[in-house]
Amino acid sequence: MIDRRTLAKLVAADIPAGAFVNLGIGQPTEVADHLAPGSGVVLHTENGMLGMGPQAQGDDVDLDLINAGKIPVTELPGASYFHHADSFAMMRGGHLDVCVLGAYQVSARGDLANWHSGSPDAIPAVGGAMDLAVGAKQVFVMMNLLTRDGKPKLLDECTYPLTGLRCVSRVYTDLATFLITGDGVVVRDLHGISFTDLQALLDVPLKELS
Repeated sequence: MIDRRTLAKLVAADIPAGAFVNLGIGQPTEVADHLAPGSGVVLHTENGMLGMGPQAQGDDVDLDLINAGKIPVTELPGASYFHHADSFAMMRGGHLDVCVLGAYQVSARGDLANWHSGSPDAIPAVGGAMDLAVGAKQVFVMMNLLTRDGKPKLLDECTYPLTGLRCVSRVYTDLATFLITGDGVVVRDLHGISFTDLQALLDVPLKELS
């Protein structure tokens, strides 16, 4: 098992140089702190900014400079600001290479559920997730593989309301990294667990990376 910081490093290392990327609320925001200097990755946030840097600390905190999760961030040289509508037009227009989102559930086909648990007393949190799921060229998910009560979040079929269909290409979790392919779910990396033990946790048939 790996911690959130290590997981964020893994995701950051997989983002192509020069990519335009949106980081979702929660775990994905930590990816900004681990992008290699000089990678040319440009971070987008749906509240209207391009060129976002790592999370702000200490004297660098400016409460007028935040990401979509209301976390104070820094700006990199060349950063720009624009209307909320323009930001969503970038998302919907296919201008983002990658988005990294959290999730309640992901199906073996790459269906994504991350805006509502379906519980009557749950507060929905749509944000820009639906626009990102269909607009980004690749959708990466960061999440714990199991819920707090030990139920898998990678499933044959999602049971929660869907955000997008067949949109997720990779799933990064504390126990393994998965590739969602046309031939099924492929385990790319194991994080302190055997393939056999991992398969025992999930109902989804897994394949080892050849």
